Amino acid sequence: MPLALEGKKAIVAEVSEAARDALSVVVADSRGVTVDKMTDLRKQARENGVQIRVVRNTLARRALTGTQWECLNETFVGPTLLAFSNEHPGAAARLFKDFVKTAPDFEVKALAYEGEFIPAENIDRLASLPTYDEAIAKLMSVMKEASAGKLVRTLDALRVQKEEEAA
Repeated sequence: MPLALEGKKAIVAEVSEAARDALSVVVADSRGVTVDKMTDLRKQARENGVQIRVVRNTLARRALTGTQWECLNETFVGPTLLAFSNEHPGAAARLFKDFVKTAPDFEVKALAYEGEFIPAENIDRLASLPTYDEAIAKLMSVMKEASAGKLVRTLDALRVQKEEEAA
């Protein structure tokens, strides 16, 4: 059923707004995926701060024109599902990478981060980005190891100094 002009304008406005606030965008094709699995994916997306939209290609191109995500326009062929990561740049990529394991028909077409086009084969580039909490934990462990190493070196220097004084 064809959309009226006002409906198309509303969709373009919604997608443009989602694109404006997004940290990254993933384009996928969900042909062959069951409704139940797609419902689960949408639920997981909401929990991870990812907004998913199924949009007609011409409307998606129009919505992303003039944005940093315009580099994705060439991937809008066939059924198109757009995922906008709002809280963490790797959230949608990580979500889709895990989803492909349970739904092999699901295909990631491309990704974009900070206006840079990323081919689907390089999904790990975004999916492996640590979350804020993971990054803080890594930083703390590095700092802890560094301070413990310094303490060991200081104690060893004191031991050597005491042995030299005793001799």
